Amino acid sequence: MASAKILVVDDDPAIRNLVYRFLTKQNYQMESAEDGKSAMAVFEQFNPDLVILDLNLPDANGYDLCQEMQSRTGVFVLMLTSRSDEADKIKGFHQGADDYLTKPFSLGELQVRVGAILKRQRPVTAAEQQCLTFSQLAIDPVRREVTLNSELVPLTALEFDLLHFLASHPGRVWRRTELIQKVWDYEYVGDQRVVDVHIGQIRKKIEVDTNQPALIQTVRGVGYKFEPPNQNESAEGS
Repeated sequence: MASAKILVVDDDPAIRNLVYRFLTKQNYQMESAEDGKSAMAVFEQFNPDLVILDLNLPDANGYDLCQEMQSRTGVFVLMLTSRSDEADKIKGFHQGADDYLTKPFSLGELQVRVGAILKRQRPVTAAEQQCLTFSQLAIDPVRREVTLNSELVPLTALEFDLLHFLASHPGRVWRRTELIQKVWDYEYVGDQRVVDVHIGQIRKKIEVDTNQPALIQTVRGVGYKFEPPNQNESAEGS
């Protein structure tokens, strides 16, 4: 199996070269860019699996670049930035980032984060290949597509994984820490509200009323659960 392709985008040559050399030694295929314009040119040619993206670039906004790249392919994005405010992190996740690492960072932590993100590309097992259908909502783990009323729902890679995991265990309540461990696939040490942000994004895309979500329900004091719609109720309500 070919090694994953990673593009690192940072205007600081010291950090860019450090990450490039370190991940090359981990047997990843690497490319790098120092600004937004060259990043998009390399992105088009290289078609990376993961982009490690600095937010502060001389000619581009990292948030916009993240959205531009993800609108073209299902690329994973790890934001790498000196902005450590919780609001910046939440904005990053709203813009489609799969993970967020603040400077200064350790190479060991970078390696764990990169590995966890790329594990989402692993081949799914026969049991995991089954398409999940709940009334008008269909979740296809092979194509990694979600449709609602036969319309494609645009989800980021992490949003898909979170929805698919919850829907694979209908009715079961999961704590935020459990979801982070199962879906993020490592011991996340940041604010657990990152789960709330992603749940909120999914709800905007699949719920009829986000103020009274029916599919992904909040269990106060515990966490979240996926509640399948009652087929008869949905038929009566249509």
